[in-house]
Amino acid sequence: MLAAEVKAAGPPENALSVTVPDSPWRRIVEPVNPFLAAVSVSLGEQVHTFDPEIAAYARYAVSSQGKQLRPALIGLSANAVGTLGDDHVTVAVIIEMIHLATLVHDDIMDEARIRRQRPTLAARWGNQISVLLGDCLFAHALKLAAGFPTTAVCQAVASATKTVCSGEILQTNRRHDFTLPRADYFKVIAMKTAELFALSCDLSAWLCGATDVRRAALREFGMKLGTAYQIHDDCLDLFGSEKVAGKSLGTDLASGKLTLPVLIFLERATPGEQTRLKELIETWQPEFHDRTVALLEKHDALAASRAVIQQHLAAARTALNALPDNAGRTALAGLADLLAQQTISLGAVA
Repeated sequence: MLAAEVKAAGPPENALSVTVPDSPWRRIVEPVNPFLAAVSVSLGEQVHTFDPEIAAYARYAVSSQGKQLRPALIGLSANAVGTLGDDHVTVAVIIEMIHLATLVHDDIMDEARIRRQRPTLAARWGNQISVLLGDCLFAHALKLAAGFPTTAVCQAVASATKTVCSGEILQTNRRHDFTLPRADYFKVIAMKTAELFALSCDLSAWLCGATDVRRAALREFGMKLGTAYQIHDDCLDLFGSEKVAGKSLGTDLASGKLTLPVLIFLERATPGEQTRLKELIETWQPEFHDRTVALLEKHDALAASRAVIQQHLAAARTALNALPDNAGRTALAGLADLLAQQTISLGAVA
């Protein structure tokens, strides 16, 4: 699945420890498994470029690549419009390192203790090391991007990195802002999450020499899928379980981040209910979680959020209509279908 993960058996000797989701995911990514293995090996090799005293931190940060969702998008996008090559592996490593750097920094800001079912970097070595290690990962990704013979890759990666970090700043500035409009919420998640999905699809198509129309279609697919994925993740933080998610939950409200279920509640609730939720968030304690969820459920905030996710997934599937009707396109559509099923399951858990 896009959310839950299980340990893969028998990784290559030089590969990092990679976790892969259960059978529906495996069926979708099976055509690009050799590519994903090559990305894993290459990412592991990057650790050796760091100073020996830093290498242990870098290895810890990149040693659990989770579901390799962004590399999978690169591989499947290439199959949809062309052929995979060595440059796709490099681009996948670059984007994965940027993503991992953002996770390191996110865990610091959210004071998260668990990520992918193990202590976060900050939990093990503290915030100072984690901040600087995240910076190192960003810098190394840009160094790899600068190694291409054209500046186009480095420009695209640098621009996307700026967008992601800007989105995080905007989100931080709007913590505890109970007047946050939905439009601003969607702007933030497009910047901080969907942008790397879109970059993965677009750069993959560019490396294949795809037409502008097909590149634009894949970028739109990535934006819509990434937006849906982040909304799902926001719902998981409220209505899921740490066992399924493999990371600390409840961190959004603990840090004052107002996500879509909360915004929907604030739109529908009475003034008294709004005040009660604000009090819970502003004085947040872990034991407030059940009371908060009960308030949200009273106004069907999860059901409404699920509907929004499905709308974005429908738009993602529509974007694929501009691509050739082949196995790569079918696999990309399968990602949207899988997230749709996860969204339904999340509702059943709540």
